[in-house]
Formats: sequence, C-alpha cells, structure tokens
Amino acid sequence: MFISDNSKITEKGGKKFVTDVTCPFDGSACDDIVCEVENNEIIAVYNACKVGTANFLPCKGAERFTTPLWRESKKDAFKPITWDEALDKAADILIKAKHPLLFGWSETSVEAIREGVRLTELVSGTIDGQVTHCHGPSVQAIQEVGYAGATLGEVKNRADMIVYWGCNPMNAHARHMSRYSTYVSGFFRRHGRQERKLIVIDPRHTDTAKLADQWIQIEMGSDYEIFETLRAIIRGAKISKESVGGVPIATWKQLAEDMKASSYGAIFFGLGLTHSAAKKNSVAAAIGLTQDLCGITKWQIMPLRGHYNVTGLNQVLSWMTGYPYGVNFARGFPRYNIGEFTGVDLLNRKEVDAMLNIAADPGAHLPQKAVQRIAEIPLIACDIHPTPTTELANLIIPGTHDGIEAEASCYRMDGIPIHMRKVVDPPAGCAESNAVWLGKLVEIVEKKLGIPHV
Repeated sequence: MFISDNSKITEKGGKKFVTDVTCPFDGSACDDIVCEVENNEIIAVYNACKVGTANFLPCKGAERFTTPLWRESKKDAFKPITWDEALDKAADILIKAKHPLLFGWSETSVEAIREGVRLTELVSGTIDGQVTHCHGPSVQAIQEVGYAGATLGEVKNRADMIVYWGCNPMNAHARHMSRYSTYVSGFFRRHGRQERKLIVIDPRHTDTAKLADQWIQIEMGSDYEIFETLRAIIRGAKISKESVGGVPIATWKQLAEDMKASSYGAIFFGLGLTHSAAKKNSVAAAIGLTQDLCGITKWQIMPLRGHYNVTGLNQVLSWMTGYPYGVNFARGFPRYNIGEFTGVDLLNRKEVDAMLNIAADPGAHLPQKAVQRIAEIPLIACDIHPTPTTELANLIIPGTHDGIEAEASCYRMDGIPIHMRKVVDPPAGCAESNAVWLGKLVEIVEKKLGIPHV
C-alpha cells in the first residue's frame, strides 16, 4: 500500500489543495494536476485539460453505484446485496464457468490488474482488455521487430523534429504537445516551439495538422508503402515512381533529408496507422524507418496510447505471464495466441460462458455479435456509473475511481510507472480501491478451491 505524502496537501480557508495529482484520463498521465477540495468534494481543478477536468469534477445528477446489485435473471430487476454476498456470488460464477473471460483493466490501477491476473489463473480463464482492438497491432509489431523507444522526458528536452502520424493529439491527448513534445521548453530546447519542426502526416486536415509546419496529406491505407519508400530513400535507392501515397516523391525525399538533418526526432503514431490496411506491418515498417534513422542521427518512435493505464495492462501481463494481452490459463499455465485467446474472438465464437468486466464498456464498443454473447452469459460488471454493459449484468459491483478516490499506480504511454495520489475518499459503500475488493475476491476463490493464500 502507498503511504500518502502529506507535504503535497495544504489547507487554506477551510479548503484543501492537493498537488502533484496524476490525471486518470489518457496515456499522457499528466502528474502536475492541482485539486481544490471542500467537504470531500473536488470543487476546482488546475492544469488539467477540459476532459481531464471533467474526469475529476463530480458529475451532478449522475447516478453512482454505491452498493452491489444482483439479479438472478437478466429479465429481473436489480436488488441491493451486501459486499460479502456480492463477492461470494462473483466467486461462484467464475468457479462454475468452464471458460470465464476477465476483460477491461485499462482504466484501473496496476495493483488491480495484478489481482486480476491471479484471479484469472485461479479460475482457468482468459484475461484481455481494450488493447486488443486499439494498439494491439502496435504491440505485435514491437514483439516482431523491436522498439526504438525513449521517454517523453527525452522528447521534451531534446527533440527538434516532431512527427505525428495518423493521430490527432489536439483532440485525443490535449496536453501532449504542450507538456511533452512541441510547445514545451526543454533542457536543450529552451525556446520550445521555435526550436522544433512539427510535421503531421494524415489523410485528414485535423486540428493538429492546422498547427503544423507541414501537413502531408496521404491516401488512406498507403502508410506501409510510404514507410518503405522513405527507408529506400534513406538507404540511397533510386525511386522510379513519381508519387507514393498520393504525394509527389520529391516531398518524401525532402522529408527524408529533414529527418536525417535533425539532431533528435520523435515519431508519434495513433490508430490511423495501427489500423491502416497493413496493420502490424505498417507499424513494423515505421519502427524500421526509425531504426534506419538511428544509424544516422537519433530518433525514437512511440504509440499514442489512449486509456490512462492501457500501457499498464501490457506491462503487468508481460512481467507476470510473459505475454502482453489475450492470456489464457485454461491449461494451468499462460498461453497467448492472437485470434484464439483475444476477447472479441472468444465472444464471437461463443467460447466464453461467464465474464467479469472492469474499467471498460464492451456493451457500448464491441461488435454486435460479441455483445450478444455477453447478454447471454452471466456477467459481473464493475463500474462507477450505469453503462450499456451494466444493463447486461447479473451482478454490479461499485467501482472506485483509482487515482482520485484511491492511491494507485499506472504506466504512462512511454512505459514509465507513475504514482497516482488520492484526492478524496470514495462514497460510503464503495470499496477502498478496486485492488482491495479484487484481493478479497481472490481470497474467497482460493478458499472455495482449497488453495492456500500466499
């Protein structure tokens, strides 16, 4: 458990100010947030973006789960039950299932994910999350060809050329450019934006593209060909084509020269690249380009991760099981095979006969066929507010907002672990944290299975 640092908490005029708070919104994990608290309620937030601020402030009038709810049939109405009853029922559902799926995890803590992995192992299930259908291809590419990475701090302090490829951080990661890449003053880039060249490569003229020194509009699905063309140019090959990806070859030659001339460059890419026609091969080609450039100067590449701890899911699963997502324990040891043990595929094939969902909303975001299967099987849903997924549940467990209502930890998009400071207490009736109730569930399952608790 974390020990609170009281030096980060000050009181003035009956109000409490908590500094150095980490924002549990996106993969940037901004840790410079200041929250103003009165009567255990956050009344003001400083430094956060608009969406991050909304994440901290209480949603007036919104329904909040503060007690477990149960219904035997999905046609019945929910009835409140005690926490002991809820955890006992959850244990029975998971133990009785032949192949349970434990899904989500990208918006909860590292500590909760650790308990989730242990729980999945005990019930011989599969653990997976949103990463499968967002940056899953990025993870596959990194497994195959390596990763020329760095920290966001290095980009902030050193980069003189920034490339955003197939992403729009102005809308998806609102503080990324001002805190980590483009506008921020760094140790070797004191003048910030004046010392950096910003390139945006995207089929659409996004809000990020409007700020760029150069926007290169490419044809959709042409990313792989473009990366291999740039690699060929850098290696001195002659290109006979007049254009690639709908862009004159002269533009790509100039971009290659600019990349070689930079002292430190950074490529950030999003789902526009990850889910282009070649998927993981496009990402592998992007990594290959970065590796080629590192033979000339210094470059790094990084996926812009969405959920604040989606990187943490990959990290925890990797150091506990050896695999980044879609991990199956049906044979008593971890197995990993994309398409066989990934959540959507399991649901589509109706191989899952029970499900625990936490920190995700598959009822709103997964394909219809997968959602139909979720509606057919026993579902345990942990969430803070009602969602389309909780409407399909048999058991609703009140969630705790890790990083706001509980101390926790997460991994930033560059793989750096970040401490998340507690700001307020969770509502009466909620668990101390998601890791706490999951830990109790693990102990109950172990007891029912006759396994000693370690």
